[in-house]
Amino acid sequence: MKQQHSTADLTQAQDVPSIIRPYGDTTGDAMVQTSFTLPVPAGRRAELAALRLAGQMGLDPASVVHSKPMGPDFTFFIVYGRVNHLIDYAGIQAPEGRGYPLLPAKEVDLAIRTVLNRRLVVIGACIGTDAHTVGIDAILNVKGFAGEKGLEYHREIQVINMGAQVTVEELVERAKAANADAVLVSQVVTQKNAHIHNTKQMAAAFHDAYPTAVGPGMGRPLLIVGGPRFDTVAEQELGVDRIFGKGTTPGEVAGYLVHALLPSWTPGEPS
Repeated sequence: MKQQHSTADLTQAQDVPSIIRPYGDTTGDAMVQTSFTLPVPAGRRAELAALRLAGQMGLDPASVVHSKPMGPDFTFFIVYGRVNHLIDYAGIQAPEGRGYPLLPAKEVDLAIRTVLNRRLVVIGACIGTDAHTVGIDAILNVKGFAGEKGLEYHREIQVINMGAQVTVEELVERAKAANADAVLVSQVVTQKNAHIHNTKQMAAAFHDAYPTAVGPGMGRPLLIVGGPRFDTVAEQELGVDRIFGKGTTPGEVAGYLVHALLPSWTPGEPS
């Protein structure tokens, strides 16, 4: 499907300069704001340490605009300063669009009913020690997110929400028992890259437990992971089929399920 651009979009793209720098108070002033915590008691010496760190980060001049004790032995800082770096914006290449069309709920159900002739089985969970179910619930539960109904709203999708702190072994076992077509995993806890380690462990377990082929009746289920901190890694690194970031809506996930699992379906096909 060819992506359509409005005249306003094209004009805006043409007006963007090829070389850019950060903006703080005035366009092109190269001012940035950053925050961090140092393991030292609050005080003048701590502020000087923060300024020294800012200087090593390339902020010159820099100033501490906020500092706050975080207990007796730690201090939180907000530092404001100028950087000397330029960004070659013209040389940055990024994929345009999501790569598949969004579909109305009725068409998602029609595609599943027409191609599969059965309900599409989706299992969702938060794995490891992650107990934050808000994200996975927003995608799966009928109440949904951002004005969109969750996957439970679809008559042709069977949703199994396993909840929080599910082990990888439990997830694989449930997926096999339910003959799952897709597995959705949410990871919010990111300390010490727990989300990366958990996802790689999960993907490796599914690749070992299933044939390599992906799709309904062809082998392992589609592996989808979501969370706010996956922007530094790619699907190939984690061993999953799709990564969704913050702000993802149920409609985006439903559209991807049709795109990835039902490639023979053409959007807009009559019933």
